[in-house]
Amino acid sequence: MTSGAVALAPAGPLAEALAPAVSAGGALLTEDPRKAAALVWCHHRPGPLAELLAQAPGLGWVQLPYAGIEEFRGLLDDKRAWTCAKGVYGPAVAEFALGLMLAGLRRIDRYARAREWEPLAQRTLAGARVAILGAGGIGQALARLLGCLGAEAILVSRSGAPLPGLDTRPESATMEVVAGADVVVLALPLTPETTGLVDASFLAAMKEDAYLVNVARGQVVETAALVAALEEGRLGGAALDVTDPEPLPAGHRLYELDNVIVTPHVANTPEIGTAALFALVKENTRRFLSNEPLLGLVEPALGY
Repeated sequence: MTSGAVALAPAGPLAEALAPAVSAGGALLTEDPRKAAALVWCHHRPGPLAELLAQAPGLGWVQLPYAGIEEFRGLLDDKRAWTCAKGVYGPAVAEFALGLMLAGLRRIDRYARAREWEPLAQRTLAGARVAILGAGGIGQALARLLGCLGAEAILVSRSGAPLPGLDTRPESATMEVVAGADVVVLALPLTPETTGLVDASFLAAMKEDAYLVNVARGQVVETAALVAALEEGRLGGAALDVTDPEPLPAGHRLYELDNVIVTPHVANTPEIGTAALFALVKENTRRFLSNEPLLGLVEPALGY
């Protein structure tokens, strides 16, 4: 049994919401990280975290609040355990990704904006091949949802490690899978290797009527290349919950294209995500105190 209190920082609404989770996990709360054995960071940016870590070398575990941790990558080390919320928000984001696909392929987006009766050509997910880049919580949840609709989902991950009941392929097969897909979904972490992954050559490898969905990070896609492919009719359409730049400026070309859906990074919202994060913090607090393996462990060398 690990002894020591758990601190939450910085102070704010998220810290207030998660404080009961720490207590429910069996730990004492402290406002001073220097007196704590672990820290739950309660902001989407590092802010003063580096200074805090320097002042509290006794912290054995740091919990980060989101799955995407690219802004924290420079702080990751092997001196303590780092965990994030990967997998926790998977079902909610997968549900949203499915909604984006249905809205685009069935033209619900166009119908919702129309002011006259205009039947449009539609496509269905039944029988479609969907490539999902990223086999974490989002990718796995989405693959299972797609299976219920009769779509063939292929997950691509760095290792291609088998997952029960799912079709998984290694990173080396990315372009082969993408070339045969009717829909390509981006659900992978932002790393130096994935930044700009979807460039002109990637888009050229996709089918001309293929649909792109991004619920990962905007920087995975080269925006100018995507706009060019859409304008030139080399892509069926795109649905983007994340963009580069973000927020997307008013008047951006992506807003004007009739085969593009843009949503403001809302696949997981605070009201949806806080309950899931509460459960994770509670369980990880219990595990930390009992010296059990933590959930959502970050590999510092990989950055996720």
